[in-house]
Amino acid sequence: MDFAFRTRVALAAVILLALASPSAYAASPQQEANRKAVLEFYEKGLNQKDADGAIAYMGDRYVQHNPNAADGPEGFRKFIGFLREKFPNSRSEIKRSFVDGDYVILHVHAVREPGTRGNAIIDIFKLENGKIVEHWDVVQPIPENPANNNTMF
Repeated sequence: MDFAFRTRVALAAVILLALASPSAYAASPQQEANRKAVLEFYEKGLNQKDADGAIAYMGDRYVQHNPNAADGPEGFRKFIGFLREKFPNSRSEIKRSFVDGDYVILHVHAVREPGTRGNAIIDIFKLENGKIVEHWDVVQPIPENPANNNTMF
């Protein structure tokens, strides 16, 4: 067999296995509860600037992988204080969410100043026992003159 044929066969097997998996069709009740917790955390913290309301969704630890933010509830509280002071009208619109086991992934359009293009953000949250315990993010500014006509969302 040539390489291209073997690659097509392997790809077909992976697709069939993914489609046969029950998780390919619907999230479990725990996964949906995790998604709901993250969406509520995000709304409370990033949009309402209610640090305490958001912190209620955190576990007994909160590991922050963004190198510009401190760990724990106090680090999150400082970040929300910064937003409240410097960008009181900031708004984050969740365009889509994904659940994979204990992870919830958000694709977000965040605008710190109304009327600006803002940033495209991917936020990844890890949950344990229904509580957020870790966070990663990747932030990309939305360019004024993109090289293509596709949107970032």
